[in-house]
Amino acid sequence: MSAPNKSFDPVEVTTLSPEVLAGFVSEAISAISAANSLDELKEVRLAHTGDRSPLSLANREIGALPPAAKAEAGKRMGESRGAVNAALAARTQELETLRDAALLIEESVDVTTATGVRAQGGRHPLTTIQEQIADVFVALGYQLAEGPEIESEWLNFDALNIAPDHPARTMQDTFFIGSEDSGIVLRTHTSPVQIRSMLNRELPIYVICPGRVFRTDELDSTHSPVFHQVEGLVIDKGITMADLKGTLDHFAQSMFGEGIVTRLRPSYFPFTEPSAEVDLQCFVCRGTSVDNPDAPCRTCRSEGWIEWGGCGMVNPKVLVATGIDPEIYSGFAFGMGLERTLMFRHGITDMRDMVEGDVRFTRAFGLGV
Repeated sequence: MSAPNKSFDPVEVTTLSPEVLAGFVSEAISAISAANSLDELKEVRLAHTGDRSPLSLANREIGALPPAAKAEAGKRMGESRGAVNAALAARTQELETLRDAALLIEESVDVTTATGVRAQGGRHPLTTIQEQIADVFVALGYQLAEGPEIESEWLNFDALNIAPDHPARTMQDTFFIGSEDSGIVLRTHTSPVQIRSMLNRELPIYVICPGRVFRTDELDSTHSPVFHQVEGLVIDKGITMADLKGTLDHFAQSMFGEGIVTRLRPSYFPFTEPSAEVDLQCFVCRGTSVDNPDAPCRTCRSEGWIEWGGCGMVNPKVLVATGIDPEIYSGFAFGMGLERTLMFRHGITDMRDMVEGDVRFTRAFGLGV
């Protein structure tokens, strides 16, 4: 930088002479005009307006001028820098306009072009059928009851009149939390929810109890260690087997269509007396395939009936265990597997399809709302 000089003529400083400054401006404007992209223009801006640019270096010389000369030199420098900045602004606007126009072309969408169809998702059919069953019984005035999947042995067995030496209470059939003496199990049925309802709800009781249960079964086409049940419980005055039969017929028709009926076959369950197996009239052949070799039915194997679940009148011992007087109240209970119901309803042959998480399986059922 030149030293201060009171008799200094600014024209004699080369970098501040009008001709040199005009050359700097001309060179900068030429470079700006030659920039073909915003990135190139950024490099030009740094080269011609940055700290090491010719104009910036010339601007530093003004500080060495005497006061009388600074005004004229400053004005000349200001005009030069203003011309460069104006050229930069104009070229920036031009390049941004070109960029935006190019983006509109590159990112344009032809709305007339056929697009790929995005596959619609599907809810799991077990969730859907569980909600549909709950809706059927809520419409009848029932309440939805739920309970924990980890249960005490008393609620899962003792309160249901299942004796201590019953085979179901061994580790070969039941998942125990800890040792077999822990008294805590993964529930083997949703019946503990019925016990909880009888202990905690005011009489009369009308509840439907869907949920997940656990048993030590191997996973195959018809069995799973984790599956789902739905159970119904009614406790009221004057309840009979006729009420149970009518309820099951309505349930069957809601699931499988009008005209489907059920039949009861004598059976045994510790928590009901009398007890029965529930058979469902074949919803495919409606029984017409029985003794008819010309029209066999694969669904019921030409037997006309399909085993659906179990039911019966609530055992008085269960009522006593929950503090209900069996001389005043009676009731019925029933239980079906949701997987079995789903298999019947949709012709599913392998239970493993329900648990493997393959979206191709659930997609077939749609949203199910």
